[in-house]
Amino acid sequence: MILEMKVPSPGESISEVEIAEWLVSDGDYVEKDQTIAEVDSDKATLELPAEESGIITLKAEEGDAIAVGAVVCHIDTAAAKPAGQDAKPAPPKTTVSQAAATPTAAQTNYATGTASPAARKIIAEKGIDTAAITGTGRDGRITKEDAINAVPSMGTPAGDRPTSRKKMSMLRRKVAERLVAAKNETAMLTTFNEVNMSPIFALRAEYKEAFKAKHEVGLGFMSFFTKAVVRALKEFPDVNSMIDGNEQILHDYCDISVAVSGPKGLMVPVVRNAEAMSFKDVETEIKRLAIRARDGQISVDEMTGGTFTISNGGVFGSMLSTPIINPPQSAILGMHNILQRPIAVDGKVEIHPMMYVALSYDHRIIDGRESVGFLVAVKEALEDPVALLMDGDAKKALEL
Repeated sequence: MILEMKVPSPGESISEVEIAEWLVSDGDYVEKDQTIAEVDSDKATLELPAEESGIITLKAEEGDAIAVGAVVCHIDTAAAKPAGQDAKPAPPKTTVSQAAATPTAAQTNYATGTASPAARKIIAEKGIDTAAITGTGRDGRITKEDAINAVPSMGTPAGDRPTSRKKMSMLRRKVAERLVAAKNETAMLTTFNEVNMSPIFALRAEYKEAFKAKHEVGLGFMSFFTKAVVRALKEFPDVNSMIDGNEQILHDYCDISVAVSGPKGLMVPVVRNAEAMSFKDVETEIKRLAIRARDGQISVDEMTGGTFTISNGGVFGSMLSTPIINPPQSAILGMHNILQRPIAVDGKVEIHPMMYVALSYDHRIIDGRESVGFLVAVKEALEDPVALLMDGDAKKALEL
């Protein structure tokens, strides 16, 4: 029996995916539930498991865009498993220099791989020798994209000048589109402030060991920032809203998107109903989402529906930046690195751990009073966390 495997729907509003990588070869025997491919949607990279055991016939190439519901491969479920043959692991990918001096046999095969039918037509039109094209498909196969990007040789300068080329993933392309759209379609402005982090440093120094011992998670900065943001959003609800046509939608809840770096690029998982969370709840949920993003297991549902975003560029050493709004949201808060700096305190110069914070906002629905007031409210909460975020009792708020 021939089973037609179709592309499942990764989530609402997604109409197509891209074959990022086949983890098996045409004609391999695959086991039921074995991961046979990784597919990119515009929100995440997902694994495609085999629906049944049998011999697989691939119906799409890496880099192909496949509509949801379209057939991506056939599995002959009646085929017997070859004696002594296990499912084949994916072969390692290799980046080959276009100016390699003495190519090995494997490199030569990679550089002179066969071209797909669509690629052959383009190569013929350009009059390029296939030996001069580095194939990025499986086993060095020259894809249509390789043929489009290939240019006739104009001579090679002296010395080794290696280059490599890779196709942007669907996730990265979608992020790029959204960022450009945010810059072009919103009236984005950014306002800045600075925060004296000494009170939070003191709290963490006093309670972080007990907090970790009891809750099995660290007491980081994100829980303080999340709680401060929730408090400020309640005071300035326009910041927790979005535009829909000619209407403004205000949210009575706080779903906080947290920008994190994953293996496929920037990901923004959502901490749901942060207004109802304790410090322990926030730290636990952020740790869970960060691990799933790092391991490539984050789901589409976990990255959609946020009402406000926090981006922590400080972990990479950023001192100051203007973060870009994550549409359809209307504002984003940027955190930065914490540096010991001299500041004036009661007429005297003192050294304190200081952090610059930035709020980028859509001026179409958020005015200067709301944006500046929101950032001041965040600053006030972070500089007096016991009174404004912990109801005057740090141990109770931290559940110690």
